[in-house]
Amino acid sequence: MFTGLVQGVGRIIEVERLAADGGVRLTIDARDIPGFRADIGASVSIAGACMTAVRVEGSTFAVDTSGESLARTAGLDAPGEVNIEPSLRLGDALGGHWVAGHVDGVGEVVSMTQVHESWELIVRVPVELSKYFAYKGSVAIDGVSLTVNRVADAPRGCEFAVNVIPHTYRMTTLRLLRAGGRVNIEVDLIARYVDRMLSFRDRTA
Repeated sequence: MFTGLVQGVGRIIEVERLAADGGVRLTIDARDIPGFRADIGASVSIAGACMTAVRVEGSTFAVDTSGESLARTAGLDAPGEVNIEPSLRLGDALGGHWVAGHVDGVGEVVSMTQVHESWELIVRVPVELSKYFAYKGSVAIDGVSLTVNRVADAPRGCEFAVNVIPHTYRMTTLRLLRAGGRVNIEVDLIARYVDRMLSFRDRTA
């Protein structure tokens, strides 16, 4: 489990193709993240996706990403900056919200606009994810815990807006987002369970 409070930004420095299922082994340099340490077998959130460290060498570590994961995420198939968060430990403060690191889908950036000292980020998600978004609900975008401020439904899905404060803008890859960019989306864990319970109730009614 994670909180969506990113510890820092690392960089994918090598992408090695794996023959088994079309996946890749990513080597990530985390030298610029103060206090970060990965252990072999540990879970790490990479741009919002939960991965397992399979090799550690100083400030770099490697994770294996399956073809299935690559098909359902963005930003994990090429060198570039990625948000990093170690897994939550028993007794740690839960400052964001419950984040599983299970990406539900990919959203498209509609706009990133500075509003006073902060930024308004608007993201479009496909119709199958639209039901999980509500005013003041939670969402993880590329692993960053954010609060939904506005939701607008449309035939192709829905667009939702979040506020990105200056600290989050500086300390995460959200500062790199531009219109048309793709982001990893994890919906609120509670909303996912509520949807399952309601759909089961409807089938058995």
